[in-house]
Amino acid sequence: MTNACSHIRTLKTVKPSALGCEECLKIGSMWLHLRICRFCGHVGCCDQSPNRHATAHFRATGHPIIEGYDPPEGWGWCYVDETFVELPEQTPHNGPIPRYY
Repeated sequence: MTNACSHIRTLKTVKPSALGCEECLKIGSMWLHLRICRFCGHVGCCDQSPNRHATAHFRATGHPIIEGYDPPEGWGWCYVDETFVELPEQTPHNGPIPRYY
C-alpha cells in the first residue's frame, strides 16, 4: 500500500452509522461488501453492490477516505487521489452485520 494521499490527515476514529449499509437497510436492498467513511462513520455498500452507496456518499459529501469495513479488509482508499492508504487502525464493528452472500 502507498501513502501518496494528500487527505490522510482527514482520517478520524469514527463510530459506524449502522449495522450494514445505511441506505440499503432503509430500502430493503442487499449488498456485497461494506465501506465506512473515515471522516464521519457513514456505512455504505461497495461498488460491486447494486446501489454503490459508499461512492454515492463520497460524491455527495466529498469525504475522501473509506475503509474496507466488512468483511474487515485492513485497507483504506482515497477517492480523490485514487490510491490505497495505510490505516493506523481498523474500525471495530458495533454489532453483528447481516450477510447476503
